[in-house]
Amino acid sequence: MNPERKAPERRSRKARRTRDTLARAAFELVLDRGLKNVTVEEIADRADVDRRTFSRYFASKEAAVLDSLRGDGDLINDALRARPAEEPPLTAYRRAVLDWLGDPTAEPWHRRPRIFDLLVVAEEEPTLYAAFHHIRVDAQEESVAIIADRLGVDPRQDIRPAVTVAAGAGALLAAQAAWVRGGRPAALPELVDQAFDALAGELLTRQPAGPEPHSTTEGNETS
Repeated sequence: MNPERKAPERRSRKARRTRDTLARAAFELVLDRGLKNVTVEEIADRADVDRRTFSRYFASKEAAVLDSLRGDGDLINDALRARPAEEPPLTAYRRAVLDWLGDPTAEPWHRRPRIFDLLVVAEEEPTLYAAFHHIRVDAQEESVAIIADRLGVDPRQDIRPAVTVAAGAGALLAAQAAWVRGGRPAALPELVDQAFDALAGELLTRQPAGPEPHSTTEGNETS
C-alpha cells in the first residue's frame, strides 16, 4: 500500500477509537451516576484525553452519551433502501424498522446492554431528550429522501415522503415511549408492531364517538 495513503487511514482509525472511547466513557458515567453528576472533564479523564480533545469530537456531554444511538437510524435507512420497490412506502418503513429489530448482528436496542436504561434516563432528562430528538431528525431527513426516491418525486414539491416518514417515525417513537415506561426490556418489537397496527388499522377506519345529541323535544310544550 502507498505510504501516503496509509497515514490518513491510520489517523482515521485512531480518531474513530478516540471517539468511541469518549462515547463509552460518557455512556458508563452517566448511567452509573446520572447526567447532572457527570462533567465533560470527568468524561475526558475516563477516556485518558484532555478537554480540548473531547470538544473536537462532541459539542456536549449529551451528544457523547447518545453517540451509540446515532448509527441506528443509518441501519434503519439501509434496511429501507433494501425493501422491495413494489411495497407501499409506509409498509416499507415499517418492515425496515422490523428488519433492524430482528437483526441480531445490528444489536437493536432491546438486545444491546443498557440501552433500555439509557432511554429511561433520556425520558427524564430534558437536555438528553432534546439531543436524542436531533439524532432522530437527522435520520428522518434521510428517510424522507429514500421514500422520495422510491416514489420518483421531489420531496420539496411532493409532501407524501415527509408524511410517510412522520407517520412511521411517530409510531416508532410511541412504541419507544411505551417501552421505556412499561419496564419490559424485551417488549420493543411487540410494541412496534402494535404501534404500526394502530396507525394502519383502527385509527384510519373507526370514526370517533361524537357527543351525545341533545333532545329537540325535551321541555317542549304540545299545542
